[in-house]
Parts: sequence; structure tokens; C-alpha cells
Amino acid sequence: MRVNEIFYSLQGEGHHTGRAAIFVRLSGCNLACPFCDTDFSSFREMDEAEILQAIHQLLPAVAATSQRPLPMIVLTGGEPTLQNTEPLIDLLHQEGFFVAMETNGTNPLPPNLDWSTVSPKGPVAFNEEGAKKRVVHLSQLSRPAMRCNELKLVFTENCQPERFLDIAADFYYLQPCDVGDEQRNQALIRQCVEYIKAHPLWRLSLQTHKLAGFK
Repeated sequence: MRVNEIFYSLQGEGHHTGRAAIFVRLSGCNLACPFCDTDFSSFREMDEAEILQAIHQLLPAVAATSQRPLPMIVLTGGEPTLQNTEPLIDLLHQEGFFVAMETNGTNPLPPNLDWSTVSPKGPVAFNEEGAKKRVVHLSQLSRPAMRCNELKLVFTENCQPERFLDIAADFYYLQPCDVGDEQRNQALIRQCVEYIKAHPLWRLSLQTHKLAGFK
């Protein structure tokens, strides 16, 4: 597998905010979002056993108990569905881990996940073999019918959350986009809050890892 990095932190956004999590960031993505702040172009090739070994090296040498559970594992990217993650998920389950995945929703989800977060992006440039194609809204792209645990949309001034309600989810989150401008960021948060007040299906997700200053 092409692995960009493996690190231990807290989940900073969405339904599991604040939960201890080991992130396995896989390299490569089929989208090129203008607000993406992740460098996922570099990678190291690792097999499932090597990934598991790297995860265990991040953990204290204490066995999991009911009083001291394991952190969750988050498979992210890039776009993790571009690689075959099912064998890795099975291996992590054998070790007692709860496994989540964050995906842009352009490919089917692995059936053996414990938790799925679908985060459609738009407008985006669609990548094909590394070449940036025309900019389109993801709702205009062909995507598989799916159900997920949480649908999390990056909220911008032109966000149209209703265009993604064909994706069935247990929870629906709107996350104000970090555009790198404090004044505009605050305006986006206010606009997002007003949208949620008018559409109570949605909940607010903030990037608490940025607010608290951790990765």
C-alpha cells in the first residue's frame, strides 16, 4: 500500500471529535480541491503487517482492557478507496481496533468498516492519471449509491447541501471551510450556523485540531 504517514493524535472534526485516533494517511487522490491543505503526493510502500507494526509502535506498551480501550484507527488520505484496504481492515479488527474511513464518496466503501465518513467536495478539479481536468461540482459526477455513518460537507459561500441528500447517513455535518483568511472564516461560520438553524437536519463540525493547535 502507498502510505503517506501514520501518526497518533485526536480526531479533530465530525462525530468522533476529541477521540484518540491513529491516522493512516494513504497517498494519492482523484480530486484536486483548492482548499486542500494535505501533502499526500509522497509515500512509502508498506504491506498490512508493516502498517500494523507502525501502529503498535505508536501505542503505550499496555494491553487494551475494558477500562483502557484502544484508540480508533482512521484511514484517510488523499483518497483511501483508491487502494485495497479490506485486508488491512480485517487485520486491524483481529487486533481489536475500531476502524473508520474518511472518503470523498467517488468510489464504493469497503464493506468491513466500522465507521464511514463521506465528505463530498465541490467545486473540484477531477484528476485522471495526475492530469487536472475541468472544474466541476461533485454532484455532477457519477458516484456510487451509498450509505454512510456521517456525511460531512465543507461549507463555503456557495455551498448547496441539499444536492447531497441522496447520500443516506446517520448524521449530517456542515464544516465551515478554512480559507486562510480570519475575517472570511468568521463570516463562513456565521453563515453556516444560520443555515443549520434553518435546516436542523445538519449539525456543526469545527476543526478543533486547528483551534486547539494540534495536528
